[in-house]
Amino acid sequence: MAVAMVTAAVQQTPTVDEPVYVGAAAVYLHEHSLRVNPEHPPLGKLVIATGVAAAGPRYDASFTGNQQRIGQHLLYGSGNDPWRVMFWARLPVIVLTLLFGLVVWAFARDLAGPAAGLVALALYAFSPDVIAHGSLATLDVPAAGFLLTSVWLLWRARLRPTRHLPLAGAALGAALATKAAALPAVPVLLALAAVSARHACVAGRRRERLLRAAAGAGVVALAAVAVVWAAYLVVDPRLRWAPEQHVPVVHGLRGLLVRLLPFPLEYRDGLRMQFAFENQPWQGFLFGRLYTGSLWYYLPAALLVKTPLGMLALWAVGAVALCARRRLRPAAAYLLAPTGVLLAAAMTGSRDLGTRYALFVPVFLAVAAGCALAVRWRWLPTVTWLLVLWVAVSSLRTFPYYLPYSNEAFGGPARTHLRLHDSNVDWGQDLGRLARRLRERHRGERVWLVYKGSGVPSAYGIHAPDPRLVPPEQVHGLLVVSDSALAKARGRLAELVADSHPVEEVGHSITIFRR
Repeated sequence: MAVAMVTAAVQQTPTVDEPVYVGAAAVYLHEHSLRVNPEHPPLGKLVIATGVAAAGPRYDASFTGNQQRIGQHLLYGSGNDPWRVMFWARLPVIVLTLLFGLVVWAFARDLAGPAAGLVALALYAFSPDVIAHGSLATLDVPAAGFLLTSVWLLWRARLRPTRHLPLAGAALGAALATKAAALPAVPVLLALAAVSARHACVAGRRRERLLRAAAGAGVVALAAVAVVWAAYLVVDPRLRWAPEQHVPVVHGLRGLLVRLLPFPLEYRDGLRMQFAFENQPWQGFLFGRLYTGSLWYYLPAALLVKTPLGMLALWAVGAVALCARRRLRPAAAYLLAPTGVLLAAAMTGSRDLGTRYALFVPVFLAVAAGCALAVRWRWLPTVTWLLVLWVAVSSLRTFPYYLPYSNEAFGGPARTHLRLHDSNVDWGQDLGRLARRLRERHRGERVWLVYKGSGVPSAYGIHAPDPRLVPPEQVHGLLVVSDSALAKARGRLAELVADSHPVEEVGHSITIFRR
């Protein structure tokens, strides 16, 4: 897993969101200001900032612009090497992703023994989605991993609540301080904290157990709130908040939720911005259909495409084992309830842009899948390890192109762009590979480019105009189109593509046509 993630980190150019987070990390380091990317809490960007600090890029404090331009200026306009800066920014997330794998292993081992721990760890380590996003300087894997860590510690608190409940609260706070998308899990985890505290007090009277349960939930809540505040204070101890973006007014239940949260104003204003994003008309693409808005079944369908088939089977067997085996039944609430609540919340979102919004599913269900070995069927261990082998082979076959992975039932990575778009397949990661391909095979040819991403083509030696800005009869030579742009091609671009023929593809995310 480490080899796969480091390879991806070295070879991939910045994806759409990464310059924003890297730019925010640099601002944290040099200005101690929360002005950049306030819609997300700071902890994940503080993790990225450790790598940015190690890279030591030149920082231009005089530059002004929006958060995307700040990140692009750091990478391309300040005399820095974008390859070096991006690798170091990604490295702390890679380390965290590997550490969360140890949590997966330990959790499954606690539930069903050493073999279950190995199965869970294997599924996590070979998960294409986890590898893909664990190798990027983004927030999705850290948020999911901190949530799993909190749930594991809550499970352990059933036996030793004094030690584990504060740690569980700290891990929950870390998740909340990384992405506000973790908020729907809070009621579930507080309920689990109460259950664990009450379970540990088996000898007390009913009233005493109820008090212990309430105290357990309270300890977790207080620790979580403290970690969120600490994340903001680390960036700016004076909390000088002067938002440069418009902070929308939020009404109704959402507005009440924002007002009641015991978090800094910066957190609550960021949540208001996120709610405003949800009100925008985003475009989605699923199974060849381009649409505006969202489909409630988008995430389950996308997970079906982008999860190895053997992994899907083991998730199902593990979930059944958790519910069917009496010894494991208490653990079902700890693993399946947070997963279900978070998935239901994500399915109501308006941005059908990728399985990264449900990355907690492969993380949590890897632990559940390990519990498949608890079923006492003689043939099941052999089948389980064969399925794990199938997952490993499927994952290795897509190396090093993990972002566009899809399983064999849907044609593999080369055909993902026919069914999904955006971070599922093409997030701007292959600009460097495209530059190398053009140098090696198409040197001297006229190139036209429609690129969807945050990279700057000229920084990689690609000097290609946009074919949509000139009359069609002037567009001759190579027409290079990002597959996310291809999925949404309408009007001029659709006409240009229709009159061209495909020559080759780059990284399963960019198609080269000849016109």
